[in-house]
Amino acid sequence: MSRTSARLVYLITAAFFAVFFLWPVLQILKGGFIDADGRLTFAFLRTLLSDPTYLTALRNSFLLACAGTTMAIMVALPLAVISDRFLFPMKGFLNSAVLVPMILPPFVGAIGIKQIFGQYGAVNALIIDLGLRPHGWAFDWFAANRFWGVAVVEALSLYPIIYLNAVAALANIDPAMEEAAQNLGCTGLRRFWKITLPLIHPGLFAGGTIVFIWVFTELGTPLVFDYSQVTSVQIFYGLKDIGGSPLPYTLVTVMLMASILIYAVGKGIFGRTGNAMMAKATTAGGARALPAAKAWLCTLAFCAVTFVAVLPHLGVVLIASSKDWYASVLPKGFTLDNYRAALGHDLTVPAIANSLKFASVSTVIDVLLGVAIAYVVVRTRMAGRHVLDFMSMLPLAVPGIVLAFGYLAMSQQGRFFSFINPVQNPTVLLIIAYALRRLPYVVRSAAAGFQQTSVTLEEAAENLGCPPLRAMIRVTLPLIAANLMAGALLAFAFAMLEVSDSIILAQKMVYFPITKAILELFQLLGDGKFLACALGVWAMVFLGTMVAGVSLLLGKRLGALFRV
Repeated sequence: MSRTSARLVYLITAAFFAVFFLWPVLQILKGGFIDADGRLTFAFLRTLLSDPTYLTALRNSFLLACAGTTMAIMVALPLAVISDRFLFPMKGFLNSAVLVPMILPPFVGAIGIKQIFGQYGAVNALIIDLGLRPHGWAFDWFAANRFWGVAVVEALSLYPIIYLNAVAALANIDPAMEEAAQNLGCTGLRRFWKITLPLIHPGLFAGGTIVFIWVFTELGTPLVFDYSQVTSVQIFYGLKDIGGSPLPYTLVTVMLMASILIYAVGKGIFGRTGNAMMAKATTAGGARALPAAKAWLCTLAFCAVTFVAVLPHLGVVLIASSKDWYASVLPKGFTLDNYRAALGHDLTVPAIANSLKFASVSTVIDVLLGVAIAYVVVRTRMAGRHVLDFMSMLPLAVPGIVLAFGYLAMSQQGRFFSFINPVQNPTVLLIIAYALRRLPYVVRSAAAGFQQTSVTLEEAAENLGCPPLRAMIRVTLPLIAANLMAGALLAFAFAMLEVSDSIILAQKMVYFPITKAILELFQLLGDGKFLACALGVWAMVFLGTMVAGVSLLLGKRLGALFRV
């Protein structure tokens, strides 16, 4: 790629982010801190921070993110260490099974978990059948403490992100460093705490940041649990006042600033990568065999965690397959009619078509822009290329609900972008939102491919008269096709099941994506819950196929796609 082409990529990316990333954020800041006379004011912020309702919601959101992330790390880190260090039966299968929670949005899993632990759910029915409680006894486990209900569902859904990063970080540790510590008498948990854990801090930070911000800003799961004392739900309910009240703008601004501050503090404490490794491991590392009893114990640990993690999915599948499920351990009858009805429902057929259209176009944008960005960052020495790399990763650190609200703000009537107002037709903004939110996955996968492919191959083609751009297309791109396919599949799959952007921007039924359709179906009386879960199962099958394909293509490198 010539210097002129590299500058063009830089300008296009900068313009794209200026219009659809920075401008929406500025509109939020303007709405929250500029009064009707155009003057800077902190009155709205003072009003918000003096209101106990808003303060309680902010505290709950922060504590929810802390609890969800902590539980996710407690689940993911031991599994990652076991997987990296030991050989045990069914290891390959169980390493793939760990990723199963990623194939369902957390809020859909919340529907299944509510059925299992609800007032007339399977757990209570089992307790009654065992004679531990009399007939007619009822207790809603998650309604008793919705905070922990949301936290548990989020942790079980998102721990694979931390697991992937932890496995990748552990694989990069030079075994000689741990062996040296052991030779000096530092063994067991002390060696892990003093040596191993500091070396994998960057990897844990990479996954933990994504999980923390995801839980902090999650909208769908609190809505399903009817847990309104969190900031994301307050923002959602405040959308109706977006044109007249400054408080929704201020609330979104506080959420944005909190996310950035949390990221910055975490980056400063855990994100440093100053622990240099040798260029090549000085001793032979790798997983080691265990005695049979201990090996099967490792297998049991993976199976136990996987079983608990897939409980929400199991609940969704059982609801979707049942004729009725009320006050019994298992459904009272099974049927496939719900799956056929879900695919034939007036709400779901357009929703599937909409999601396919929005996700396909956004993925094409991601591939074209992501490959160009990765090439400039890896292959050129252009000044500012690191800024370009940082810019492309920003969407991972900024909550989706913030960008969605910013798009609504910038497209209000009377503003420059009113012609793409999502109230009339959200197609353009949904495609842009999906593309922007998933661009980091394609950039990371493409950059990894370029780094692993020698530049001498392109130089040889150029020496034979092939122009730089054509050399990249004809020589390098075929060699990194697996990386590009993995990034594109992941971008497409997660765009298909994007939650925050879909719920906020799609306001007319004719434009509903799949996730908005699932939420609307769940809120319908009668068979709405069964149809919502059936559509969720179809989504699981689709996303599961995609994640399995990406996992086969990238293996342990899959964790690199979830780094900020």
